Parts: sequence; C-alpha cells; structure tokens
Amino acid sequence: MIHTDSKSAIIAISDLRKHYGNLEVLKGVSLTIDEGEIVAIVGPSGAGKTTLLHAIGALSEFDGGRVVVDGVDVGSLDSDAAADFRGSRIGLVFQFHYLLPEFTAFENVCIPGYIAGRDRGEVERRAKELLRLVGLEERIDHKPSELSGGEQQRVAIARALINSPRILLADEPSGNLDSHNRTEIHNLFFRLRDQLGLTVVVVTHDEGLAEMSDRKINIVDGLISSL
Repeated sequence: MIHTDSKSAIIAISDLRKHYGNLEVLKGVSLTIDEGEIVAIVGPSGAGKTTLLHAIGALSEFDGGRVVVDGVDVGSLDSDAAADFRGSRIGLVFQFHYLLPEFTAFENVCIPGYIAGRDRGEVERRAKELLRLVGLEERIDHKPSELSGGEQQRVAIARALINSPRILLADEPSGNLDSHNRTEIHNLFFRLRDQLGLTVVVVTHDEGLAEMSDRKINIVDGLISSL
C-alpha cells in the first residue's frame, strides 16, 4: 500500500478518470474531503456520481488518476487487499438495504463482524450499541419483514458501522423512503458524525439532504461543476 501524509484530508482525489467502453464517465475529477465532513454529491443521472463513490470505496477500478482514502492509495490494491480495506475502513449503505430476510435486525448487524473474524462477544455488544444509536433497541429481534422501510435502512446503516469504519459512503440512502423517514435518515447521519467522528459521503438526488450537508459537490458530465 502507498500512504500519504495529508494532514486533514481523509479523502484526496486527483485527475480521476473512468471509462466504460468508449464512454468516459469521469473526465479528470479532483477533490479533497476533510475528516469529519458530511459531503453530498449531486448531479443529474449518468453524471458519474456513483462511479466516483465506487472509486472512493474501492468497489471498482479506474483508468487514471489517484484516489487516496484514509492514507491508502486505493489504486494500488489488488482484489483481496481492496476487500480488506472496505471491510475495515469503509461503511457502505445503498438505496436498497440488502438485509438477509431470514435473520433478525441484530443478526444482520452482526454478520460483517463475524465475517471479519472479530471476537463474537465484542461484535454482539457493538451491534446492540449501534442499534440503540440508530433508535432500534426495541426492534433488535425483528426480522426485516417486520420492520418499516425506514427501520430497515437504519439496520443497514448500523450494519455498515459494525467494524468501526472511519468513512461512511451512502448511495441514495433515502431514495425509497417517504418524507418523514428521509428526514430521520438525514438527521441520523449528523448524529453519527458527531458521536462516532465519521466522515460521510452521500450520493443523492434529495436537495434537502444536500442543503443540510457541510458541502455540496455538483457533478455534470463527468466533471465537478461546483464545490
């Protein structure tokens, strides 16, 4: 791994480029995100928002440029190292919660900790703490079918945090929720930032969340149009 000595930026991207066939999706994106920031990435569909998020999270390779996240040069990682990096440094939340239907909320949150080989008792204590933090301490024994959409997404957020990542990446996390639950999820990101010291990067079409964020990054046609 290649490390950087950047003092405040937990994410540093320079001249990031990505093609899908002949289509250039990212055309030289450069930006930094400071530790503890909540940043919203906005822009029209197809502008490159999710592609940028995937590059930050070591979910896909890119064609040019450099992405340094929490001191790690993401482009230098092979597939195994990238998986280890995601498991230990990055929490991922998607529009669809992807909870396993046969397991309870508590069990769903625990699973990534078990997979990481952490002490079972430690994982289970942490899962209970996180479910309390997201307001679901009374729902831990409920399966996903017994939870509302907003509750399911809060379980998914708790699951993303079980291995104590420093960065939470969220792709349209409130896209399927009604206005009340969207507001709850948006406020939750700020509570998590304040209580856990997280850096949060959110791809969103929700202007309410974008305006609440510390900074809004607008991407149009694979380039940043405003920071």
